[in-house]
Amino acid sequence: MIKNGQTQIMKTLQQAVMACLVACATLLLALVPAKALVEIDINQGNIEPLPMAITDFNSDDGIGTQISDVIADDLRRSGLFAPINKAAFIQKIHNPDVAPRFEDWRVINAQALVVGRVNKETDGRLRVEFRLWDTFAAEQMIGQQFFTQPENWRRVAHIIADAIYEKLTGERGYFDTRVVFVAETGPRDARQKQLAIMDQDGANLRYLTQGDDLVLTPRFSPGRQEVTYMSFADGQPRVYLLQLETGQREIVGNFPGMTFSPRFSPDGQKVIMSLVQDGNANIYTMDLRSRATTRLTNTPAIDTSPSYSPDGRQIVFESDRGGRQQLYVMNADGSNQNRISFGDGSYSTPVWSPRGDLIAFTKQSAGKFSIGVMKPDGSGERILTTGFHNEGPTWAPNGRVLMFFRQPAGAAGPQLHSIDLTGYNEQRVDTPNYASDPAWSPLLE
Repeated sequence: MIKNGQTQIMKTLQQAVMACLVACATLLLALVPAKALVEIDINQGNIEPLPMAITDFNSDDGIGTQISDVIADDLRRSGLFAPINKAAFIQKIHNPDVAPRFEDWRVINAQALVVGRVNKETDGRLRVEFRLWDTFAAEQMIGQQFFTQPENWRRVAHIIADAIYEKLTGERGYFDTRVVFVAETGPRDARQKQLAIMDQDGANLRYLTQGDDLVLTPRFSPGRQEVTYMSFADGQPRVYLLQLETGQREIVGNFPGMTFSPRFSPDGQKVIMSLVQDGNANIYTMDLRSRATTRLTNTPAIDTSPSYSPDGRQIVFESDRGGRQQLYVMNADGSNQNRISFGDGSYSTPVWSPRGDLIAFTKQSAGKFSIGVMKPDGSGERILTTGFHNEGPTWAPNGRVLMFFRQPAGAAGPQLHSIDLTGYNEQRVDTPNYASDPAWSPLLE
C-alpha cells in the first residue's frame, strides 16, 4: 500500500507498482480520506527497489554505525529498497539537524536519505534521533527520537526501519518482531529439538527449552509474548503455554492419544488443535480460562492444522476426507465446512494472512513441495517457491512476507527462508544450526 504522495519518492514507488501491474495484472486503487491508504494487491511482478542513502549515525563510538547498518539491512531484505554503497556518498553529514546538500544526493540517485545521531544521556540511556529526507523534493518526510537502554540498540534500529518502511510504502513494517522455531542439532537418527527464539533477522537467539523432550509446532499468541507448543515429555503429548518474558510454563491439557498443531484464536482466549480420539483426528477448541473443549469436526478422516481468520469468524484446516489432503474452510462453530483447494497434488499447513485476504499453504505435487497462497474462497492460487522439501509457512504481521523451512535434496537438515508475495524476493534466514517450523510474532510493544 502506498499513500497518495506529493513527493518524488511517492511517484517513484507508484511507477514501480504500475510496472508490477503490467506483470501481474491485479491492481486495486481506492481514493480515501486524508490518512487512508491506496491499496495495491500485488500478485506477481518484480518491483524495482527504491535507491536510498542511509548514512552512519553520528556518535562518539561505533554504535551509530551499527544502528544504521541494521536499518539498511532490514530495508534491503524487504526487497523494496536498495541502500546505496556508502563509498559513493559525496557529502559527509556532520550535523543531522541541518538540511543536507540535496544535489550531492541526487547525483548518486539517492531518492531518500536517512541521517541520525546517537547520544548518551546522563542517566545512561541512549537517545537515538533520525530524519528521513526526500532528496528530490528537498523536504523532510519524518523525524523522530527514541530513548532506550544501551543493550536495546538493535531494537531501536528495527523500530526506525519500520517507521521508514511505513512512511515510504503506507504499509506497516515488520522488522520489530521475533520468530520462534524448532532448533535441530545432531544426527538424523538422534536429532535433538529445542524451542528457540530470535529477532526476525536472526540476531539475539536464545533457547527456550533444554532439548530433553521432543518439541513441535510453536505458535505465538496474537496479543501477548506467549507461545503455545507441543511437547512429548515422558512420551506423552502435551500442549504447553510458555510466557516468554518470565519463562513460566503451564500445561494446557493432557490428552489421550495424539495432539497436533495447537494455535491461538485471534483474541488469545482459546487454543484450537487436532486431537486423535477413537482412531480419528478432529478439530477441537479449548477455552484457556475454563479448560473446556469443544469439538468442531466429526469425520473418520484426519482433520488437522487449523488456523483462524483474523476476525475469528472462520477456520481453515486440512483434511484427507476426500482421499488426500486438501484445504477446507468452516465457520468458527464448525458449521458450513467447504473444500477450497482443487489443484493437482495435496495441500497442507494452511495459515490465514493477518490481513485476511490470503491463505498460505504447502503443496505437494510431482515429487516437490511448494509454498503458495490462495484467496479464502480457493480462487487465485499462486505458487511462490518450489523445492525438494518446503513446508510450514508463517506470515509476517503485515501480511506481505512469509517465512518457511526448506531442506534441499541431500541436505542433512532444514533451514529457514523468507519470501515476499511477489515471489521474487526469496532469502535465507541464518541460524546457527538446522531450523524448522517457524512462527512469526506480532509487532513488539
